[in-house]
Amino acid sequence: MTLKLGVPSKGRLMEKTFDWFADRGVALSRTGSDREYAGAVEGIEGIALVLLSAGEVPRELAAGRIHLGVTGTDLIHEKLALWERQLTEIAPMGFGHADLVLAVPRLWVDVDTLDDLDAAAAAFRDRHGYRLRIATKYHRLTREFLQGAGVADYALVDSQGATEGTVKNETAEVIADITSSGETLRANHLKILADGLILQSQATLWQSRVAAYAPEDEAALAQLLDRIAGGAAAS
Repeated sequence: MTLKLGVPSKGRLMEKTFDWFADRGVALSRTGSDREYAGAVEGIEGIALVLLSAGEVPRELAAGRIHLGVTGTDLIHEKLALWERQLTEIAPMGFGHADLVLAVPRLWVDVDTLDDLDAAAAAFRDRHGYRLRIATKYHRLTREFLQGAGVADYALVDSQGATEGTVKNETAEVIADITSSGETLRANHLKILADGLILQSQATLWQSRVAAYAPEDEAALAQLLDRIAGGAAAS
């Protein structure tokens, strides 16, 4: 067998992941054309690179089809309800930082906290006859967060892209979305609730607890974990 490491297949997240491993003496690279999802690992024997979308990594780890994977905390927590039983967090990687937050229209001057949102949601339903709509692709995390805060009168609306625009387009009144700088929220006249932080996320290296490990896989894993424990060569 071969220890399989799944990493994002393109973009800045892939580049940062490659740099992170390179700093620890493990060279990851794409092979072939940009349309081929093939890669190579140099520096430790017995590790194969699997190029995936960041959203596929949680599924493949939970199914045991890859042994290690790089993806955001947000995707692991959203897609895997029992992630602690299926995965082990190996190392936060220090990039890809983003916050999952609840944001409301800036014009809602009396809505600054979750308690305010709860009151506004009840008033909204009384006035309009339907529940306040919250656009998000993070259904599980948002629902659990709001339940914990006692907010009840809302309906989640699925949004897989341009979530910040749903309020302007009148397909939602509130959003729950990932933000790094907050600039897009401000550009769309939205504000984050003072206690509206749902989750802080960053790129993280995860290990599957359910994958099968042959003795040679264990040896490769031990070498990799030793490199990671040693930190970046420059540090």
